[in-house]
Amino acid sequence: MPHPLPTIGISSWSLHRRLGISWPHTPANDLATRSESTWGPGELALLDLPGEIAARGIRHLHLCHFHLASREPDYLREVRAAIEKAGVTLEALLIDDGDIAQPDEAVRRRDIDWIACWIVTAAALGARKARVVAGKQMPTPEALARSIAGLRELAKRGKAAGVRVITENWFDTLGGPKEVEAVLSALAGEVGLLADFGNWKGAGKYAALAAILARAEDTHAKAHFEPGGAMDADDFGRCLAAAADAGYRGPYTLIYEGAGGDEWAAIETERAFLTDFLARRAPARKAG
Repeated sequence: MPHPLPTIGISSWSLHRRLGISWPHTPANDLATRSESTWGPGELALLDLPGEIAARGIRHLHLCHFHLASREPDYLREVRAAIEKAGVTLEALLIDDGDIAQPDEAVRRRDIDWIACWIVTAAALGARKARVVAGKQMPTPEALARSIAGLRELAKRGKAAGVRVITENWFDTLGGPKEVEAVLSALAGEVGLLADFGNWKGAGKYAALAAILARAEDTHAKAHFEPGGAMDADDFGRCLAAAADAGYRGPYTLIYEGAGGDEWAAIETERAFLTDFLARRAPARKAG
């Protein structure tokens, strides 16, 4: 029997200009009391986001923590209700700050506890997963050990809340496939992997992605767009081929972060390319 085609999702980051505002929550500033017009005044309220993506046939969402106004229970119930009303699955809450690999133990403890609060938030929102940063330090043996210990603790706290913790090939601590392999092997399945197509650069990018994609359970399918708005089809195609060749069968979560222009037009360009790629690869998938 052929394998079903993977789910296509989207991140709130892909529409950050339509949303406009952000809430700069950080471990040092736990809950920001005022929003910032980081990307302009915005045209879309967060509560309307699930309905907008559902209207375009996308029903899996990654939500950035800084798009949430607070962790107040009534507010979280309102956001969750909007997601459920639209028939959308909140696949992951993306917790985009914190450094669990840093050497200052007091600050590291603060960051772990802060991330854990957002994992509980993910549970309140009905998210299946919470993506956390594995660390921002250079990958020395000591930093990797701190990252592993922090991820293990967060995974246990996530399990208690009913949320799977995953991490990403992002920042210095997981700056290459060797570091990803070392950390995930040490954790033996306790923590999952989200593979981002755009976080690694340079000539070795595709081989590096190929080395980790077999471990991935989600992706950020991120294409590069030129300033004029054209998508780099060769780059996106090579990333997708690396995923297919690795046997990846998880969701493809579309990411657009180009310099500007029509976000939805760029997302639709990515989706059309991805859909065509998967359709062309479908016969090969039957034997898998």
